[in-house]
Amino acid sequence: MTRVAGLETEYGCLTGDPSGSLETVRRVRDWLFAGGRYGLLDRQQRDWDEPAGNGGFLFNGGRAYLDMGHLEICTAECRSLDDLIAHDAAGDQMIGEALRALRLEGRASFIRNNVDHYSGATFGCHENYLVRRTAPLTERNVLSLLAFLTLRVLFTGAGKVGGMPGVESRGGGSPGPGVPFQISQRADFIQNDLFEWVQFNRAIINTRDEPLADARRFRRLHLLHGDTSVLPDTLALKVGTTSLVLDLLEADRLPRVALLEAVRTFRELSAQPEGPWRVQLAEDEGAEVAAVEVLDRYRAAAAAEFAGRDSETDRLLDTWRIVLEALAADPERLVGTVDWITKHWLLRQFAAAEGLSWESPWLRSQDLEFHHTDPGRSLALGLAAADSPWRPTPEAVAAARSEPPADTRAAVRSYLMRRLAAHDLPAFVDWEIVDTEGVNPQLLLDPFDADRAGADRWLNRALAARKPAKRPESSPADPRLQ
Repeated sequence: MTRVAGLETEYGCLTGDPSGSLETVRRVRDWLFAGGRYGLLDRQQRDWDEPAGNGGFLFNGGRAYLDMGHLEICTAECRSLDDLIAHDAAGDQMIGEALRALRLEGRASFIRNNVDHYSGATFGCHENYLVRRTAPLTERNVLSLLAFLTLRVLFTGAGKVGGMPGVESRGGGSPGPGVPFQISQRADFIQNDLFEWVQFNRAIINTRDEPLADARRFRRLHLLHGDTSVLPDTLALKVGTTSLVLDLLEADRLPRVALLEAVRTFRELSAQPEGPWRVQLAEDEGAEVAAVEVLDRYRAAAAAEFAGRDSETDRLLDTWRIVLEALAADPERLVGTVDWITKHWLLRQFAAAEGLSWESPWLRSQDLEFHHTDPGRSLALGLAAADSPWRPTPEAVAAARSEPPADTRAAVRSYLMRRLAAHDLPAFVDWEIVDTEGVNPQLLLDPFDADRAGADRWLNRALAARKPAKRPESSPADPRLQ
């Protein structure tokens, strides 16, 4: 990728503990940070709902904390899809290690999904992409980006049994609870095409300008409408194709596409696992076209501009082409590649074998098992394509549990955290800053900068500032006090 990207994954938790899932989530979080095992807890309050000790930064460059009762794990800033996929999988492994160490296996489970079937609550997988300030955010380009982010659900959705009760009141033509199976877990909960805030009025594009970097050079595209991916190919497609479309945006080469109504389109596509996936465009008075054909305009534009740029781009373009061809001709060829297609196929087989309707609680239970973080229980990982070009190696995932990507600022942040901890200096850490007592903070404003030279100079100043002042020589004792 030509940018850094990262994920924020909120995990569902199932537990038989009478004290509830929140206590299990807290125990797992505390285990991750106990004794500096995987990172350093925050010493400061970060926000009104993030008191000191609520979470902290990880030595692998990421972050773990509690968000509205969920364990949330953020990946480090990554410049390659391979790194991102490995770091995403590392979060699952760390949770599994914690459950085993706490002897909670069999009594608690963590799930990589986005909806509680029974309460109707949703929790997200947010995507973050660095975008250069020079990107031409014209109305035409923003509408084209919005169209892509809406239509990509056909290869990025996680799939979900049923609709959610009460979603009709959220507007946008939601299919509601009568739909047997949906492509997207988040479609029922998206209400706007563009909006600033992330709760209660969720949008396809979050417009809040919070770069977490040098604001003169960068902005951050924060997406919350996507599903949590389980299969590595789906994750590579989700992040990789979005990054390529942002490359087109920065080069002002996006295809001229605008949807008549993005939110309605998103929800209507989600309710069509069998197709026909036709959408209305704003031009030509709402002309209706095949969604896959529109997506192929973006792929073709990216191939024309970036084919041959590097091996990862070529691998991604090849995967994207294969997936779009299969969506148009025979979607079942994507079992083991695309999450929602794999889940839909699996649950159809299961329902037919057991004589179940789509309203069966058993199917909802199997829906959750599809997303299990334990690879021994995950129905998705058991069906993952053996020849996937995106499957991370066990060695890469193991390394990502404790080591940051070597080519982003995450490496510098991790290095400083370890050194400060080794010298027993208090560390105050955020994405773009590391601070300790006695010196000005070390700024990490360039997410691409992995050079440790400036960090070493700063650390030397911090160590020097810690040295106690020389005590004055003692004066003779006052005989009156003897």
